[in-house]
Amino acid sequence: MNKKIYVLIIISLLLTGCSNFNTKTNNQSANPEPISKSSFILDTIVTIQIYDSQDEAILNNAIELIKEYDLIFSRTNEKSELYRLNNGSLPNEGLGYTISDELRHIMSLGIKYGELSNGYFDLTIAPILSLWDFKAENPVLPDEAELNKVIPLVDYRNMSLENNTLTFNQEGMRVDLGGIAKGYIADRIKDYLLEQGVESAMINLGGNVLCVGNKPDGSPFNIGIQMPYADRNETIAAMEISDMSVVSSGIYERYVTIDGKSYHHILDPYTGYPIDNSLISVSIISPYSVDGDGLSTTTFALGLEKGMDLVESIPNTHAIFITDDYKLHYTKGFKEAIKIIE
Repeated sequence: MNKKIYVLIIISLLLTGCSNFNTKTNNQSANPEPISKSSFILDTIVTIQIYDSQDEAILNNAIELIKEYDLIFSRTNEKSELYRLNNGSLPNEGLGYTISDELRHIMSLGIKYGELSNGYFDLTIAPILSLWDFKAENPVLPDEAELNKVIPLVDYRNMSLENNTLTFNQEGMRVDLGGIAKGYIADRIKDYLLEQGVESAMINLGGNVLCVGNKPDGSPFNIGIQMPYADRNETIAAMEISDMSVVSSGIYERYVTIDGKSYHHILDPYTGYPIDNSLISVSIISPYSVDGDGLSTTTFALGLEKGMDLVESIPNTHAIFITDDYKLHYTKGFKEAIKIIE
């Protein structure tokens, strides 16, 4: 699974992983140290910390739950439901494939963001993604002819979802959930923790940071946004967050340099190339992490003005846009709703 700026979480100690938010807590001596568990899942380091329980079984079960979702949403795991959908091996009746409730739910959310973004967020971008290799030691640009061949396959409007039946209206269409899956999973992990009586926790799925409640002393968590292109410990902004999600998308998290030019991983589904505007990153603060996931990609693609307009139209949702001159742009009402830490 791809995307989302990796985050560095500092909660009285530095966690391992590819990340670049940082969070700090000042634990009171009366409170025990939080229990924590990390694992490499979703193609990243995921970490769960619980502050108001010492039950290790809850942590273990939460990690196992993430693995279960990976077996549904992964595009590259040959055992996953999505992989089997993309390769035509799911049960089908005629042209339609029967999918699980979980896959149906997340895809319906992805379609919503396709509509909000006028197609710049597109679940069917997998054919384009498959032509880019952002991990290659010697990266090359996609073959132009191959790119032009697959661009017509990328259009979520040529896919229909009715109940649990998914139909592709063009042969060769495939789905990628990397722009939304981690947020969706983070929300499900929060649901599980609440069911277990946990009211103070931090979920970090390789950059999607979701705060469950507050710290045990009732104070909010402190979340820092990484300075673009700087060391992961250096922040450009910090804020107090209670029971909210923080998700970022940016051009410096995953990119390749070819013939002296950088190409980042946030691709334009209409051209097949990285989106080129004045933005370096977008950070979304929202009640649900899945919305932070979808909105961070969507607003980055829309650009500063249209992206800010979209976020400002959504209740209880805020954003920080960073432009290529390193200026921070806050949506209306941000500073009244969220305390910025000097």
